[in-house]
Amino acid sequence: MMAYEYDDQNIFAKILRGEIPNDTVLETDHTLAFNDITPQAPAHVLVIPKGPYVCYDHFALEASDTEIVDFNRSIAEVCRILGVQPGAGGGGYRMISNAGEHGVQEVPHLHVHILGGRPLGRMLQRM
Repeated sequence: MMAYEYDDQNIFAKILRGEIPNDTVLETDHTLAFNDITPQAPAHVLVIPKGPYVCYDHFALEASDTEIVDFNRSIAEVCRILGVQPGAGGGGYRMISNAGEHGVQEVPHLHVHILGGRPLGRMLQRM
C-alpha cells in the first residue's frame, strides 16, 4: 500500500479545525460541504471528508465504510440542495476531483468540486 503524507496545515484542515470560516452548505459526522470562494459556475460547492485523506484513491483505500458511504451520500445531497440533479430537472452538474501534480491538485486534502447551474462545455480538449 502506498504511503500518503497528509499536511495538517493545508487550508481545508484549517477550515475543519475552525481556524478559517466557510460558507457551509452541508455538514455531517464525516463530511463538510461549502461554497467555493471563487466560484467557476453559478453553483460551485466543495465537498471534503473530515478525515486526513490526500486524494480519492487514498480515501478509497483507507477510509472506513462509514466515511465512504457518508461522503458519497453527502455529494448526492449537495446535488439535491443545489437543484442540479439531471433526473430532477436540474440540467446536470460536473464533479471534479484533482489528484497529484499531473492532476493539478492545489490543496492536498481530498475535495470534490460540484459545479452546475449552466452549460459547462467540454472538460478537456482533444489532443
